[in-house]
Amino acid sequence: MLPRRCTLPGLNDSKQVRESDRVRLFAEIVRRAVGVGIGSATAAEIDRLNILQATRLAMRRALQALPLQADFLLLDAMTLSGLLVPQRSIIKGDGLSCSIAAASIVAKVTRDRLMVEYHRWYPHYNFAEHKGYGTPDHLRLLREHGPCAIHRRSFAPVLHLLAGDAAPCCSSVDQV
Repeated sequence: MLPRRCTLPGLNDSKQVRESDRVRLFAEIVRRAVGVGIGSATAAEIDRLNILQATRLAMRRALQALPLQADFLLLDAMTLSGLLVPQRSIIKGDGLSCSIAAASIVAKVTRDRLMVEYHRWYPHYNFAEHKGYGTPDHLRLLREHGPCAIHRRSFAPVLHLLAGDAAPCCSSVDQV
């Protein structure tokens, strides 16, 4: 939740911002925000619900984690049913709305930090480097070591491995 007329130079869709700038913006967002709420879903919840429904669950958890209640929601191409607070879904909102862009930065930096922590638990997967994205290195390590506790069983390469396929494939958007 940003204050009115908040401007943050360099703020954009987290995918369009360099990692060092995301980290700097994250600190500035947290410092200037009226409130920040973080929500997540576990690998098991993603597998059970599907990625879209797990994303909605994480969004609800983020709303619950806010220090005060939001009076309006701006959402990036999504809606949340059953809420009393008004909302607006904006297609490509992380490139059009400061609030949505700030949320994308907070989410990305938080997730990247979590992946670095997972690297400490599972160093042989090199999560600190690829952050769980389906890079060639991640896929190679997945084939070498098999899935660990944080790998989503619905992640296509994990599905292929569990089915006995020696050469899992993935799209560039698949993640742990």
